[in-house]
Amino acid sequence: MRFAPLLAAAALFAIAATPAAPAVETRIEGAGLVHDVDLLQSAYERLHPGLYRSTTPARMARDFDALRDELRGGATLAQAYMAFSRLAAQVKCGHTYTNFHNQPEAIRSALFEAGRGRVPFHFRWVDQRMIVVRAAASAPDLAPGTEVVSINGVPVREVLAALLPYTRADGANDAKRIAQLQVLGDEKYEPFDVFFALAFPAPGDMFDLVVLRPGETTPQQMRVPGLAWPERLAMRPAVREGGAPWRLDRTRSGFAVLDMPTWALYDTPWDWKAFLTDTFVQLERDHVPALVIDLRANEGGMDIGDGLLAHLIDRPVQRPFYRQLVRYRSVPADLRPHLDTWDRSFDDWGADAIPFDVRYYQLTRWHPASPGEPIAPEAPHYSGRVYVLTSATNSSATFQFAQLLHASGRGTLVGEPTGGNLRGINGSAFYFLRLPHSGIELDLPLVAQVSDSPQPDGGVAPDIVAVPDRASIAAGRDVALEAVAKDLVSHR
Repeated sequence: MRFAPLLAAAALFAIAATPAAPAVETRIEGAGLVHDVDLLQSAYERLHPGLYRSTTPARMARDFDALRDELRGGATLAQAYMAFSRLAAQVKCGHTYTNFHNQPEAIRSALFEAGRGRVPFHFRWVDQRMIVVRAAASAPDLAPGTEVVSINGVPVREVLAALLPYTRADGANDAKRIAQLQVLGDEKYEPFDVFFALAFPAPGDMFDLVVLRPGETTPQQMRVPGLAWPERLAMRPAVREGGAPWRLDRTRSGFAVLDMPTWALYDTPWDWKAFLTDTFVQLERDHVPALVIDLRANEGGMDIGDGLLAHLIDRPVQRPFYRQLVRYRSVPADLRPHLDTWDRSFDDWGADAIPFDVRYYQLTRWHPASPGEPIAPEAPHYSGRVYVLTSATNSSATFQFAQLLHASGRGTLVGEPTGGNLRGINGSAFYFLRLPHSGIELDLPLVAQVSDSPQPDGGVAPDIVAVPDRASIAAGRDVALEAVAKDLVSHR
């Protein structure tokens, strides 16, 4: 299952002409919002190839009717954004959402960048418990491993339950939904920050917490200041010198670690192919016995997995076959004014769209109608042991790489189950649907990858499970790397 070369350009596309977004406190007139819902329903029903993967036409129609009823009396921009986000999440597609990065500047400024409604710490969800990983300088008493029990009087389990309906994931993969609601410094706009501030607006700039510190049994109350958006950004990892987003760490005994936090390299001149070539030349020349590829923070991006695997294999590997299905051959004229994209050839697939059944066309523009050529080995070849660290964040190109590596038998997956879905995901080509009255944008994937055989409704399971817990977070231990080291000892 492969995506077109510009899979995640959806998150990077600059819109040339967009509707003006209403001011954040302005109430948007109900008739206009209902018109936006009508347009969204029309676009989804005629263009979205995965609309009914996880639901039925009748259920989806009821969801649209409920959205109309909710917005018919008008709504603020914040209320409308939340309502459209929830509707998109009901499609249960990891690429169908109100993309933070593709909203007009006015919406980004008003809803994502304003105020101080961000908790002053990074955290993970561990069995629905909010565990602090790192605190801002303004909250020094929040040590790693601290459990946050409640925020402003609301138990965090209730917070998690309230926000999950707004998160995107493929099918029943709730691990991906929960992972999105962690704050680890991986995102410019953290989904938890956005949805928590809109769903639970704080009365001021402070948060009243109930916390349980490591080693203690009695919860304590604590008041901490919220963060402004620049302060949240300041907590992110520093940008590496030279513009190289990947790093090869050879400081550990027995294995090297290739850290790949992103494959979204569309707007960089950095030569990732040359980096991989140099990396594998080094590793093979120096007889490094094992390589760990860390993808835990990497949702996806470019189709880098095939090139990476080519350096690891010594015989051709066949990709899992997924049919590429689309809903249309030519986009209806009434929808085109509302659809932006980076490639207008998506407007008309032409002869590349072959009738498949009464609902779909099979797309052959990038992939043949039957299994294509396998991935061929490529020099320099690395012959050592290979481990790939996975998490629920891996839901696009990195999910596909984990699936391919697992099927090839060339490496060992270590960590947590991936995002994505083995039944297939939607993507490859995108429209950016602009709703004219609210100004809200929704990403609309155009190609469904569909398996010919029954598959589990979930991601790829790791060969070795290694999940952070409260104790490991408090101690600053990396349980996945510990699991790799233990496995290497067992193979000596």
